[in-house]
Amino acid sequence: MSRSAPQPSLTPSDIRARKGEVPLVCLTAYTTPVAQLADAECDVVLVGDSVGMVLHGLPSTLPVSLEMMIMHGQAVARGLERAMLVIDMPFGSYEESAEQAFRNAARLMGETGAAAVKLEGGRHMAETIRFLVARGIPVMGHVGLTPQSVNTLGGYKVQGRGEDRDRVIADARAVAEAGAFAIVLEKVIADLADEITETLAIPTIGIGASAGCDGQILVIDDMLGLFNAFQPKFVKRYGDLAQDAATAIRSYAEEVRSREFPTKEHVFSEGSPKT
Repeated sequence: MSRSAPQPSLTPSDIRARKGEVPLVCLTAYTTPVAQLADAECDVVLVGDSVGMVLHGLPSTLPVSLEMMIMHGQAVARGLERAMLVIDMPFGSYEESAEQAFRNAARLMGETGAAAVKLEGGRHMAETIRFLVARGIPVMGHVGLTPQSVNTLGGYKVQGRGEDRDRVIADARAVAEAGAFAIVLEKVIADLADEITETLAIPTIGIGASAGCDGQILVIDDMLGLFNAFQPKFVKRYGDLAQDAATAIRSYAEEVRSREFPTKEHVFSEGSPKT
């Protein structure tokens, strides 16, 4: 039986066309094996700057470097066939000027094969987004809670309450009008996320927002129960792999200490063919 050809990767235009259709499935990934698993179900795989916290033990996303994002982006790209690869622009790589943003976005895409970049910020980043899109860099926006600005936002708080509502709406509209093909809404109150989703012509992707968004994204280590430093209240855990791994390691250690660890002789004693 001949093997069917792999499906072509999704593009930013494909993602934009999903507005109001079947919700977009999105997850982060940082390694090739995890990317291969995510590719089977996801429309978008994001190499998030969350990699700094969940894989490198950093206290926040702020110390993440461009080189770190490129390394993990290359690893994820090797594991994808269908899902669209998006890569975060790390803190300090795009805020200074549109020109700085273009140089670094072009490097990220050129060295990883990513189809698009994601950057945080609303109205103040609109001109940069417009500059990038005009020069062939597809951009996914990100408003509401923007972790790279957590020091000025006063912590990881829910966004869009009270007088803050107008700010979040204005930011989302500015990003869409600037040419972003989709926008992440993080920790935005549900009714506001629904309003933004109904208003914008581009897909909204929620994380701690509303089920009414055009898609959802989670940090994969959070939803698998691998990252235990803290658990965002909005994250549903679909597994407890950290506990599973701890149990497996404990079993292994106990067998080694008791000299019950299966040696090559034990493996082949049951009739397995030797190589």
